[in-house]
Amino acid sequence: MESYFGIKKLNRMKTTQLIFKACSLFFIGLLLIVTTTQAQNETDKKIMDDSKRAKYAFARTDKDIENLFKTSYAYAIFPNVGKGAVGVGGAAGSGTVFEKGKAIGTVRMTQVSVGVQLGGQSYREVLFFENKAALNRFKEDNFELAAQTSAVALKSGVSANAKYREGVLVFTEEKSGLMYEAAIGGQKFNFTAY
Repeated sequence: MESYFGIKKLNRMKTTQLIFKACSLFFIGLLLIVTTTQAQNETDKKIMDDSKRAKYAFARTDKDIENLFKTSYAYAIFPNVGKGAVGVGGAAGSGTVFEKGKAIGTVRMTQVSVGVQLGGQSYREVLFFENKAALNRFKEDNFELAAQTSAVALKSGVSANAKYREGVLVFTEEKSGLMYEAAIGGQKFNFTAY
C-alpha cells in the first residue's frame, strides 16, 4: 500500500513539474513574441515617420506633386534608399505604402544592376499608383519594375506633366552623393501588410 501511494505521489510531482515547465515555456514564448512585435512596431513607426517627412520634402521641391499625393489611388514612399556601384551595383531601402492616404503596410526594395556605373548616393523615391489594380500588382510578391522603367528626377514643376506608365509613376530625389547611372529598372519590392 505504501509503494502505491509513493508512486501516486511521484506521478503528481512529475505532472506538476511538467505543467510548470509547459507554463514557463508558454510565458517565455509570449514574452519573446511581444518583445519582437514591439521592436518591429518601433522600426515600422520610424520608417512611417521618415516616410511622412520625405513626403513633405518632395512637396518642398515641387509644390505640384501634392496633387499626385491627393489624387493617386495609392503611393509608396522610400525615405532613404542607398545605392552604390563599381561595375556591379546595388540599392536597398524600406518604405511605407499608403492607400487613399492611410498607411497599409511596409515595403522593402532591393536592386542589383550590372553595367557602366560608378559611385554611391542616397536618395528618396516615391511610387504613385493610378488605380487599385496597379496597387494590387505591387502588393503581390516579387513585384519588379521593368528594365526600361525610369524615374523622373524631381525638380520644381516636373510633376505637373508626368504620366503614368502601366499604372505606376516614379519620382526620385537625390539626397547626397554622386552616381553615374540613374536607371531604376530591376527594382524588386516585397510588401508586408500591417
